[in-house]
Amino acid sequence: MDLTEATLDRAEGHRLLDVLQDETTRQATFPALEDLAPGFADWVVTSLFGGTYQRPGLSLRDRQLLNLAALTALGGVDPQLTGHVRTCRRLGMTREEIIEAFVHLAPYVGVPKALAGLRVAAAALAGAR
Repeated sequence: MDLTEATLDRAEGHRLLDVLQDETTRQATFPALEDLAPGFADWVVTSLFGGTYQRPGLSLRDRQLLNLAALTALGGVDPQLTGHVRTCRRLGMTREEIIEAFVHLAPYVGVPKALAGLRVAAAALAGAR
């Protein structure tokens, strides 16, 4: 069986992270993660942002919508969901599009999880109109 070589580009991962997250978010996440679990932050940047996000076929906007759906379905991951709501705004999604994503999820993930996602979104979007 022939396998396609995976892209794992640390430098591209950092470049994309600069596009997706603001400096405050990066500084609140990665140094603390590195202190707690040395090397794990580098793995996240390299494999996720320098790997999975580099695959063709989905726009950054589509990837963010999938992230909102997955994190809402999981529940209990409010800091990550908050960050992805903010990233949606950085990528140009409107407040209305973000809110509608959570409303659309209700029949699929359950009303309580959709409501929890809406609460996170409201807090993340506060002042960002």
